[in-house]
Amino acid sequence: MRVLHIITGLGAGGAEQQLRLLLRHLPARCDVVTLTNPGVVAHGIRADGTRVTHLGMRSNRDASALPRLVRLIRTGGYDLVHTHLYRACVFGRTAARLAGVRSVVATEHSLGASVMEGRPLTRSVRALYLATERLGSATVAVSATIADRLRAWGVPAARVHLVPNGIDADRFRFDPAARTAARTRLGIPERDFVVGGVGRLVPGKQFDVLVRAVAGLPQARLVLVGEGPERAPLRGLAERLGAADRVHLLGERDGIVEATGDRPSDIPQLLAAMDVFASASTEESFGLAVVEALASGLPVVHVTCPAVDELPLSAAPGARRIGPGTPAMTAALREHAVGWRPRLPVPPAVHRYGIARSADRLMALYERTAAPGPGCCLPGAGPALDLPSTPAVSDPKR
Repeated sequence: MRVLHIITGLGAGGAEQQLRLLLRHLPARCDVVTLTNPGVVAHGIRADGTRVTHLGMRSNRDASALPRLVRLIRTGGYDLVHTHLYRACVFGRTAARLAGVRSVVATEHSLGASVMEGRPLTRSVRALYLATERLGSATVAVSATIADRLRAWGVPAARVHLVPNGIDADRFRFDPAARTAARTRLGIPERDFVVGGVGRLVPGKQFDVLVRAVAGLPQARLVLVGEGPERAPLRGLAERLGAADRVHLLGERDGIVEATGDRPSDIPQLLAAMDVFASASTEESFGLAVVEALASGLPVVHVTCPAVDELPLSAAPGARRIGPGTPAMTAALREHAVGWRPRLPVPPAVHRYGIARSADRLMALYERTAAPGPGCCLPGAGPALDLPSTPAVSDPKR
């Protein structure tokens, strides 16, 4: 099977890293088109041996990108097109249909209650998404939370398939030597208490809550891994709070490759340097960084994380759900700072989200969608592929 993946950009984000990891495990011949920003993940995908084409789209309204994308799809002779992220879904599904590809799958990575990939969910955004969703064959939700939101929007239940994100858990296994090396490179003493966070530095991630919380804990340091428009404001906030020397903004890092050259460390090594992982975001579609932290044996404090919140409490005993805001985060981190302990055992939740399992589910959907006869989930077609899943468990006390 020949598959074209279309994604909005390939900077170091969760959806982008997930695509790269899936490409390593999918038993299909794949190419990738990025509409914009062929960043660090594009370089990684190419290094893995997969072709990446940069379409050079200039803006959300760059209509010239559509015929270029149609030509590219026709020339490639693809059996299936798989789109990722809002802009790529809108343009990619349309282009695939114009190019004559009948099998079109989209993954919804970042649908929040009020925002999608950082943009407000206005009536026009929702209408355009739903209009182009009907051009596809199936829509993949990365969590039960996203599946519920898609159905609430009006996407037919038969077209919605739950295929959770996955990780390569072995990559994140705790290594004491990596902890020592990473702390040495960052200039952090071995016994200092380190709070960690990973993600795009954008307002929705609420990393300012972590800066404020750590500023209120004189014995703590904060290591933030990620890049984005909030970098300067976060640095300014740390300076105003007198905590600039304890807040480490490390920029973009890769969650897959090994550390190279004089880079301080990549995500698995940086997780090893942390003592607790914190996520202050109030809207998450999955929570990939939280699962990676659990795979490293870290205790986790989070406001929302569907990957954990949808499972029984026993699946991730090291993860604690708290209320939003700085006071709740400060109190939770203070407890961890006082009660510091060695690494935790890797919980069952991590094994549930293995990348091989996710790739198998996705490939099963590909095969059903591309099978001869009526399309899998096209209007008027039969029932959607029934992929196994665990019912969501909601517990406000987590």
